[in-house]
Amino acid sequence: MKLGFITLLLAGSAISLVGCQQSERKTELAIQDTIPVKLMPIDQGSGGAQIEATGVFTTDDETMLSFKNGGVISRITVKEGDAVRKGQVLASVLSSEVDAKAGQARLAVEKARRDYERANKLYRDSVATLEQMQNAKTALDVAQQDLKSVSFNQQYSNIISPVSGYVLAKLANEGQVVGPGTPVLQVNGAGNAKWMLKVGVGDQQWTQIKVGDRAKISTDAMPTDTLEAVVSKKSEGLDPQSGTFAIFLELKQKPSFKLASGIFGKSIIIPSTTRSGNFWRIPFSSLLDGNGREGYVFITEDGKTAKKQKVKVASIENDDVLVESGLENAQSLIISGSPYLVDGAPIVIKK
Repeated sequence: MKLGFITLLLAGSAISLVGCQQSERKTELAIQDTIPVKLMPIDQGSGGAQIEATGVFTTDDETMLSFKNGGVISRITVKEGDAVRKGQVLASVLSSEVDAKAGQARLAVEKARRDYERANKLYRDSVATLEQMQNAKTALDVAQQDLKSVSFNQQYSNIISPVSGYVLAKLANEGQVVGPGTPVLQVNGAGNAKWMLKVGVGDQQWTQIKVGDRAKISTDAMPTDTLEAVVSKKSEGLDPQSGTFAIFLELKQKPSFKLASGIFGKSIIIPSTTRSGNFWRIPFSSLLDGNGREGYVFITEDGKTAKKQKVKVASIENDDVLVESGLENAQSLIISGSPYLVDGAPIVIKK
C-alpha cells in the first residue's frame, strides 16, 4: 500500500516537473520569437519629394568669343578677371593675309569695271555682241561681291566685347595660331545679367522638375544667406561629360553679396508635381515584395506587434522610396528587422 502511494506521488511530481519545463520552454520560445526592430515616425506629406542638387553659379549671357577667320593672334589686351565694357577691343589677329586678299579683290573690281566699260562702248558701236557685253557686266558683279565678302572678313579681325562685365577665362595667348571659331576669351555681363545656379540631376529627377518650380539656394561663400530661385530652363539632352541633365535656377532677387562665376552652390528644388500631393519618403530597405508600383512595409500601431501594410510607390530615388498611398493611418514605420517579420509578429523596439 505504501509502495503504491509512493509511486503515485513520484508520478505526480514528474508530471508537475514536465509541465513546468514545458511552460518555461514556451516562455523562452515567445521571447525568442519577439523581433527587435527600429521605428521611424511618419507624418502626412513628410516626403515632399524635394530634390537636392549642387552646381556652380553663372550668368545668362556667358559667352565664348573667337575670331571668324583663323590666323596668328597679334595681341590680347585683357587678362582673366579684368572688367570690360561693351564694344571694347579685346584681341586682334594678324590681318596681313586678309588685307592682301582685300587688295586683290579691289584690283579685280577695277579690272572688271574697265572690261565692262570697254565692252559696253564696243556694243554701242556694234563691234561687240550683246553676249560679250553681258558677260563683262556679270564679271563686274562677281568681283564686287567678292570684295564685299573680303571686306566683311576684314572687319572681324578683332574680338569685340558684346557685353559689359568681366573676363572669366583666357584660352589663348599672343603668337598662337588659332582656327576659325576657336575659343579665345570667355566673358559674362556680371554687371547687369541675371545670376543663376547650373545644377545637374538624374533622368528621373529631370522628369519631375518643371520650368517655374521653386528652389532654395545656399553657398559657402555666404553661409548665413538663403537665396530664393526659380527653374528658368532645363536642358533637353544629356551632358556627356557629367552624365547628368542641366537645370538652371535663376535668382529671384539680386544677392546682397558679390557673386563670381564658378562659385559652388547647393540647392533644394521643390517640384510642383509633388507639392500638390501627399507623399512619404521612407528608406528603400523598409520596402518588401516590391512589384512595379506596389509593395509592402511593416508598421506598428501599439509598439508591440507588427502589421503588414500594402503601399503604392510613386518613385524611387537613390536609397529612398516615395510612397503615394497606404500610410494614411500609420504612425510608425519599421525600418530595421522587417525581413524577419510576419503579420502580427511580436516586436520589441530597440533604442
